[in-house]
Amino acid sequence: MNEQQARPLAGVVWMLVTGLNFVAVTAIVKHVGDGLPSAQAAFLRYALGLVFLLPVLGRMRAEPLGARRVKLFGLRGLVHTGGVALWFFAMTQISISEVTAMNYLAPVYVTIGAALFLGERLAARRIAAVCVALVGAMVILRPGFREISPGHLAMLGTAVLFAGSYLIAKLLSTEVAPSVVVGWLSITVTIGLAPLAALVWVTPTMEQLGWLFLVAVFATAGHYTMTLAFRAAPVAVTQPVTFLQLVWAVLLGWLVFDEGVDVWVMLGGAIILGAVSFITWREAMLKRAQITPPDPATKT
Repeated sequence: MNEQQARPLAGVVWMLVTGLNFVAVTAIVKHVGDGLPSAQAAFLRYALGLVFLLPVLGRMRAEPLGARRVKLFGLRGLVHTGGVALWFFAMTQISISEVTAMNYLAPVYVTIGAALFLGERLAARRIAAVCVALVGAMVILRPGFREISPGHLAMLGTAVLFAGSYLIAKLLSTEVAPSVVVGWLSITVTIGLAPLAALVWVTPTMEQLGWLFLVAVFATAGHYTMTLAFRAAPVAVTQPVTFLQLVWAVLLGWLVFDEGVDVWVMLGGAIILGAVSFITWREAMLKRAQITPPDPATKT
C-alpha cells in the first residue's frame, strides 16, 4: 500500500467495527449456549450463511479447479471444520473473554507454521515474540494454580487449526481470487460439519435458527469490514486495535452473562497481542525494505 493512499483513521474505524461484529458473534453463540449441540450449532451457522455465496457463484464456477486446488480446498475445509467445532464447544465451556484472548494465539502459530512448512525465515526477534506470546497463554491458563478445563484445551486446538487454515489460504491466495477462497471454505466447512451435526441432531426452534442466521450475518460483516480496514491502512496500524475485542468481550461477559472480570485473562491477552503486533510490525518493515529503492535510485 502506498503511504499516500493509506488512511490510518479509516483503517482504525473499520477495525473497531470488525471487533464489534466478531464480539456479536461470540455473544450470540454464548446466548444459544447449550440449547443446541455445539457441532449442530456450528453446522447451522455455516449452512445458513451459504446464502451470502450467491454473488460469487459465477466467479467460483468460472475458476478452473485442478487436482492440486481440489486437494488444498478440501484440506483447508477439513482443518477449518475441526477449528470451528472446537471453537463452538469452547464457547459452552469457558468465558467469552478467555475465548477471545486465546484466539490471539492463531497468528503466533501461523508464524511458526510459515517457518516449518513454507520455508519462511524465523529470525531471533520473531522467535522471541513467539516465546512472549506463549508466556501470555500461560498467564491466561495459569496451570498449577487453577484447573484447565476442556474448553481451554479446545481453544488451544482451535488456534492451531485456524493457523493451519490460514497457511493453506495463503497458498491458495496466489492462485485464485479471495472471494473464491472464501466461497469454497464456506462450502467445504458446511459439508465437513454435516456428519458431526447429524450424530447429535436436535430439532432447532425458529428462534434458534434466527439467532444462528444472525451469527452468519455478523461473521460475514466482520470479514468484510476487516477487508476494508486492511485496504485503508497497513496491518501494523490496524492490528493493535484488535485488543479492543477483548475489552468488549470482558464487558459483555460481565454485564450480560454474569461472568467475572479476570485481570489475568486481560493481562495474558495483552501480552499475546503485543507479541503479535510486534511480529506484524516487523513483517511490515521488512516488506517496506524490500520495495524501497536503494538510495542512489531515488536521485535518478
